[in-house]
Amino acid sequence: MMHVALPINEHTILMASDCVPSSGHVLQEGNNMYININADSREDADRLFIGLSEGGTIEMPMEDMFWGDYFGSFKDKFGIQWMINFGSYK
Repeated sequence: MMHVALPINEHTILMASDCVPSSGHVLQEGNNMYININADSREDADRLFIGLSEGGTIEMPMEDMFWGDYFGSFKDKFGIQWMINFGSYK
């Protein structure tokens, strides 16, 4: 993959690119970061979680958390770590 643009909703596009060794980048799985998506609704959070986690490993299923948000996390089938959240940013 060279570049990706993932439409989240009509106002948000998540953009990313790959690790480029010729630019001095070295990817070491496990030291990369989480990508966090703040969903517009619980239903949107569930849709994103189910779709993006397919074939991956669920770390924390979507559930109501003690801090008041609806939250879950997983590692996708490519080893990328994700957090899906609905609540606190509103």
